[in-house]
Formats: sequence, C-alpha cells, structure tokens
Amino acid sequence: MLNKYPLWKNLLVSAVVLLGIIYALPNLFPDDYAVQISGSSASVSVDEALLDEAREALDEADIEYRDPSLGDGTAMLRFDASDAQLRARSELQEALGSEYVAALSLAATTPDWLRSIGATPMNLGLDLRGGVHFLMQVDMEAAVDRRLDVYASEIKRQLREERIRYRGGDAEEGQLEFVFPSESARDDAASLVNSEYDQFRSNTRSDGEDYILELTLNQQSASEIRDYALNQNLTTLRNRVNELGVAEPLIQQQGSDRIVVQLPGVQDTAEAKRVLGSTANLEFRLEARSDASSARTETFPFRNNPDRTAELERDVIITGDNVADANQSFDENGQPQVNITLDGPGGSMMQDVTRDAVGRQLGVLFIEHSSEEVERQVDGETVTERVRETERSIISLATIRSTLGSNFRVTGLENVAEASELALLLRAGALAAPIYFVEERTIGPSLGQQNIDSGINSVILGFILVALTMLVIYKAFGLLANVALMVNLTLLVGAMSVLGATLTLPGIAGIVLTVGMAVDANVLIFERIKEELREGLPVQSAINAGFSRAFVSIFDANVTTFLVAGILFAVGTGPVKGFAVTLLIGILTSMFTALMVSRAIVNVSIGGRSDLKALSI
Repeated sequence: MLNKYPLWKNLLVSAVVLLGIIYALPNLFPDDYAVQISGSSASVSVDEALLDEAREALDEADIEYRDPSLGDGTAMLRFDASDAQLRARSELQEALGSEYVAALSLAATTPDWLRSIGATPMNLGLDLRGGVHFLMQVDMEAAVDRRLDVYASEIKRQLREERIRYRGGDAEEGQLEFVFPSESARDDAASLVNSEYDQFRSNTRSDGEDYILELTLNQQSASEIRDYALNQNLTTLRNRVNELGVAEPLIQQQGSDRIVVQLPGVQDTAEAKRVLGSTANLEFRLEARSDASSARTETFPFRNNPDRTAELERDVIITGDNVADANQSFDENGQPQVNITLDGPGGSMMQDVTRDAVGRQLGVLFIEHSSEEVERQVDGETVTERVRETERSIISLATIRSTLGSNFRVTGLENVAEASELALLLRAGALAAPIYFVEERTIGPSLGQQNIDSGINSVILGFILVALTMLVIYKAFGLLANVALMVNLTLLVGAMSVLGATLTLPGIAGIVLTVGMAVDANVLIFERIKEELREGLPVQSAINAGFSRAFVSIFDANVTTFLVAGILFAVGTGPVKGFAVTLLIGILTSMFTALMVSRAIVNVSIGGRSDLKALSI
C-alpha cells in the first residue's frame, strides 16, 4: 500500500521519539540552589563534625536549609531561594574560617532512575548557569628567572667538565654572576659561554682577588622567553580545564601578559583556583655524597615532617616538564602514589644518571611558587610590590635499586586527594611561569535564571506564532506539523543532553531559528500535496508524491545551511559556536521529524484509506 510503513520502520520512529523524550526529561527537573563546602587545599578534609558546625551556623543565622550531605570530600546544603543561598554562603565562610571555602553551587534533582541510564540535563553556558570568571596575570620576570636557572645549571655542568673552578651562578635580576679565582679561569669561562650561548651579553670585572663574569640576557631572548611562557601557560590551562571536565570553557589571551578563563557551571572557586593557579612541579635530584662541598648541595625539609631534613645535589636531573603521563594509584601498603611516565629526553636523562647511581638515594622535590603584594615606603610614597616565594620540600627519598627508565613511581604523598591533584597537574603540564589571580567573579545562578526564563519565553512565543500560522493555512495538516514541531524540540533537547553540548544564549537563538526553519520542510511537503491534488491525483497518491518529491528540495535547502553551521562551529568561538551547535542539531532533528515522524503520523491516521476523497489541507 502507498502510505503504510513496514512494522520495523514504525518501531524505529517510535523508539527514536521515546528515547528523545526520556533523555529530554531531566531538563524538567531544575537544580536546587546549594552551597558547597570544601577544603582550601587537597589536604584539608570535610567531615561530619564540620557539617554539624555549618548547620549550627545556619541555625543561629535563622537561614532555612535542607538535605545536608557529605560526598567526595565536600559537604553540601540546599536552599529554596537564591537569596537564602547567598546569605548562607556569607555566614558559612565567616563561621568556618579560611581553611574552608563555601562556594555557590547548583545541586542536581534528576531522579535516580534517569541518572542510572545516563540521562542528565543539558550543560548550560556561563551566561545561563553562571560560573567563574578569572583574570590572571603571568609573572614574566619569574619566567625569565626560571629559564636563567636552567642556563645556570647547564653552564655549571660545562665549567665542571672543562675543570674551570668557579663560585656562584645564581640568577638575580635577569643576570648570572660567576666568580673565579683567577683572570685566566674567568677568560676561559667567558670564551666557553660566548661560543655556546648567543643569548647572553657578557661583561668581565674584578673585585679584589675575585674575577667576575656577568651574563645578561639580551632583549630578543628575554622577549622570546616571555612569549613562550604566555603560550605555554595558555596550553597548560587548557589541559587543566579539560582534566576538570568543564564544558565549553573560554581560555584566551588578554594583552601581552594576561589570560582570561571562564568556566561555565563551576561554582566551587576554591577547586578551580587550586587546580588552575597551582604552580606545583617536581624536581628529581640525587642525594648529596658525604664528601660533597657545600657549594654543590642544598638542604631541604621533608614535606610531611618539616623537622627532618636531607641534603640533595644542586644539579636537577629532570623536572615535571618531562612527564608525559601520570596517574594516581596505591602501593603495596595501600598508600597513595603517582605512577609517572617520562617523555623521550626525560627518560634518557634519568637512565643516564641512575645507571651510575645504583645504591644512592633519589630525592623527589615538591616545588610550589607563591606571591603576595606588600606595601613599603619609598621616598615618602607608598609603593606596592609583589614578593615571590618558592617553597621546596622532599616528598620522597628512596634508594635506587636498578637503573631507572621512563616509568617509575612517586610515593610519600599525604592522601589520595593530594596524589590525584599532583597527577592531574603533571598530566596537564607545569606552568612555564607563575600566574596570579588579578580578578575573580562568580556569576550566580540567579542571573542565569533570568536569562533562561527570557530564552524559554522567546522559544514559546515563536512556537505559538508558528503553530497558529500553520493551523490557519493548513488546517488539520497544520496540526500534524505542530505535533512534529513539538517532537522536533523534544529530540533537539534530548540530543543536546546526550551529546553533552552546552546551551548558551546564542544557542537559544539557534533553537528559536530552528523552530522557524523546522516547518519549512512541512510547508514544502504540504504545498506539493496540494499541487498533486490540483492536477487530479487520488488522495493517497498525492500524499505519497508530496512526501517523495519534496525530499530533494528539503535536502538541498538544509544541506547548505548545515555546511555553513559546520563552518561556524569549526572556526567560531564562544557565542558563535554556541549558536552553531543548536543549529546543527536542529537541522538534523527537523529533517527527521518532517520526513519520518510526519509521514508516520499520516500513515497511521489516514494511510491506506481508499474511501478518502478530500484532505483538510
């Protein structure tokens, strides 16, 4: 028969529509306003006693809350309104102190049976759900000093190989200064450096019996280091955000030394700042020999026991920059550890050094950079300066049993959270220079809700206008088109939820455009049916011809729009990409509903009726 689908096709259409409804359902369960309490660092835990303290603080402030809970090292309390949420955050932060962070959050209310099949609401962008906005300053001078430290280590190694005695070699204010016992030694060192390093301008001078070689980075090299630091930090931050699993983040350069980061849906600013801004890194050094001179050794405390110290060689074997992969696991005693895989150069260096160091101990240094702004008086005026500090502590000191290669492990970590965080930072890469948070804004869910309400109202208004137009022009078939349009919106929302696409304000504009475009296919089909009826074809033949012959026109009209939307998604950023996502998915769902769902409804309702002489179209 002309207008009858086989059973399998009816089942297929029904299954797609049913799945679309199920996976769109979570979007009907709005998130609760909540405050999430977490430790200011990975080593600070949140337990039942802290939750009781938080509840007492809210009771004293007469703030109503519900469903207090613990999970994943955090505590959460829910509220019925955003005003109560904001008041609770202030009260809790004051009551709990600086060791804990009370952050605005949104708690899911999706039923367990939906979550069990992977049905979750759509991701919402920063303009809808809220999130965090950070403006970060890259410490360019620290980047230069860090590179100078690397050059200093290389030059010291070459001086020792050439048996040229020296003192010093530390980086200060963009310079390296080496002190030699004789003029000939200094001149030999200057010749060596000038032949090997064109990054420096050298200057020689004498101070009593000391013969000094000063090395200053030239402007081009310093500029290249700064550019590299900014680009490397951008890459590292993107990697760290990917590890956090944030959908549709914005990470971009602002000016010559600043980076903007926007994380939609992230309300826990403590976690975001800890991961994004952490300058933690590792250094691997051999324990100093007993007969080593003090000029070639350094003493460090142990991280988990500051009263205990050990002497390590100044020479660094490798750093965390040589880590290709890292993951957290447990050792044979059930203690947390980080399994590390080195890149090619790092693995070769580790192998070369440890081959001759079997039986000695290998120290793993945990390095963290910090800074604070201090005010001081200069010529009667108050000047604000940023003071940088670097803390180094030993987290592991183990005997080398055999030559190490590209794979080994780091132990001595305090807890699982610290091990997981260190593994994440090593996987994402170390920052080439410290970054400081210049500006921090938390965009709350109340602002996002206003945007969501406005967007939903625009979709509803557009749907009503389109539906009325179709009913007036196409009567009963207009009602059919409106049913297909409702199915189209349901499939669009369900598909975006399944794919993890992020809905933004421009994305809502794309949905409104999809509503208008979705009926185009039905208009083409209905006008074709009317044309076939005017030419005298029987009703069933006209319906079949209308759907069959309109396909080419529908495909041509949509494929060009699909290609343009694909280009927008590929090359666009931010709002443009958000618009392109909904448009791409909307084109696919509208074609399916127009060609398959509409036809299925027609087939079920009037398909095969030989007595049908006219259509309400």
